[in-house]
Amino acid sequence: MHPLLILKLLILLAVANGVPVIAKRILGDRFAYPADLGMNFPDGERLYGPTKTVRGVGLSIFATAAVAPLLGFPLKIGALIAAAAMVGDLLSSFVKRRLKIPPSGQALGLDQIPESLFPLLACMDPLQLSIPDIAAGVAVFFVGELLVSRLLFKLHLRDRPY
Repeated sequence: MHPLLILKLLILLAVANGVPVIAKRILGDRFAYPADLGMNFPDGERLYGPTKTVRGVGLSIFATAAVAPLLGFPLKIGALIAAAAMVGDLLSSFVKRRLKIPPSGQALGLDQIPESLFPLLACMDPLQLSIPDIAAGVAVFFVGELLVSRLLFKLHLRDRPY
């Protein structure tokens, strides 16, 4: 097990998932083009919903890549982590729309696992992560996101606590 490596990856995951939330608070609706381009799936629901934006995805990748060297990782690892986290987040939003869960509605596990599991799996080979490393990272992210989400809600940086 690589506890320091996992801690550094969790910091990058926090950046990747936190930047879109902070950008929304700072920028409001400016540059908030929907990632699904406003398209609906055949079930009549949006693909992802209005809270998933191109701005959020782009800023997440940029910021996480910028922070990665500060933690000893190459830019491309930061970009990979953010891109995989955003894919996980978009996938969970897609599934939530199919389950008729409203945008920003809670789906315990679905809101946390893909956005931590996908990036850790993507980094498995380049960072020589083991299955126990990935399991530990996902578990800590799961609990940590629930706690941090409540804090961000109290600080008025998030619309709803999870």
